[in-house]
Amino acid sequence: MAERSRPVDWLTAFIRLSREIKPREKTVVLLDEISWMAHDDPSFAATLKIAWDNHLKKHDRLILVVCGSVSAWIKENIIESGAFYGRRSLDVVVPELPLNECVKFWGKAADRIAARDIIDVLSITGGVPRYLEEINPLMSAQENIRKMCFLPKSPLRVDFDEMFSDVITRQPKFSSKVLRSLVDGAKSVSEIAAALDVEKGGNITNAVVQLQEAGMVAPDSGKNPETGVDIRERRYRLSDNYSRFYLKYIEPDKDVIDAKAFVFNGLDQFSGWNPVMGLQFENLVVNNYRCLLKPLHMEGAMIKSAAPYQRRGSASGGRRGCQIDLLIQTKMSMCVVEIKRQAHIGREVMDEVREKCRALRKPRSMSLHTALVYEGEIAPSIEADGFFDAIIPFSRLLWN
Repeated sequence: MAERSRPVDWLTAFIRLSREIKPREKTVVLLDEISWMAHDDPSFAATLKIAWDNHLKKHDRLILVVCGSVSAWIKENIIESGAFYGRRSLDVVVPELPLNECVKFWGKAADRIAARDIIDVLSITGGVPRYLEEINPLMSAQENIRKMCFLPKSPLRVDFDEMFSDVITRQPKFSSKVLRSLVDGAKSVSEIAAALDVEKGGNITNAVVQLQEAGMVAPDSGKNPETGVDIRERRYRLSDNYSRFYLKYIEPDKDVIDAKAFVFNGLDQFSGWNPVMGLQFENLVVNNYRCLLKPLHMEGAMIKSAAPYQRRGSASGGRRGCQIDLLIQTKMSMCVVEIKRQAHIGREVMDEVREKCRALRKPRSMSLHTALVYEGEIAPSIEADGFFDAIIPFSRLLWN
């Protein structure tokens, strides 16, 4: 019979757990959000090791799963801890859901909903299941966003502050500043230092690493298309769509929201809305670049690099700058992917990409392809021209 009294400490709790596991019966024990379990107990990881070595591992059909949304704690205290050497069977980092899985949160209504509504929600939430669970398929995108973001205690109103505690990083205020420096575009460590007016050094690097491990920042660590080697100065982008939306549009009005005085009249009421949503949309596509491989006929190719690419022009003007939304490289070819979210996309998009291709110094042995991933209405002449090797409406990726 299970004991009903509250255990005095974690070791006692683990011992009681061990007693409840039946011999020769396959059992899975899941310790979810382990960083929060350990929040007030610095000896938690050591206690877990003792419990495993002396009690839990005796059950030869037991699988113990340790997981959490704050991977930095797991990495430091479990994965990189010598105390757990030889005790782990598998390490898995769970990314955001792929686009075609996200659509399932709209259920049977997905086929009746305009792609733009789904894209608006995904551009704000990304593929985070916890946020997508809040969707009511019977409501419009605008109403779903209002209820998730702009009501007191609504999940996307409060989640950012809850994430930025000493559980996610040892320096929450500084790491928050680093994250804020990336809101309007990717930066290198030196550019982050300049934006924050601090010395380039270990503090920034550590903050970036911890934000990366938490899934909020991603390196644009593609290969240099001219040389095929890693880009020397790595740039980092804010990869978490929710964080950017929160910092741009929720945080500035959070006191008004909490006072129940915020009036939400639609997404277009926000200043700079179209450029920000362009960034959100671009980030959504880059995060899901593997969905593009099939329509780009690159599904069976070995991908060497898939990342945004930026090269500064020379001061003398002898070398043109180049900024590509997504550059996918294989051993023998590369594809310049232009990502557009506009109500109307005209022929000028071809001129933009043509200039990027001219500025891109590729080896002669490499083939160069072009693609357009878009949301909106494109001019008929774009398809008729034949400049793009692939023209992919984003809605195609949702139901792929």
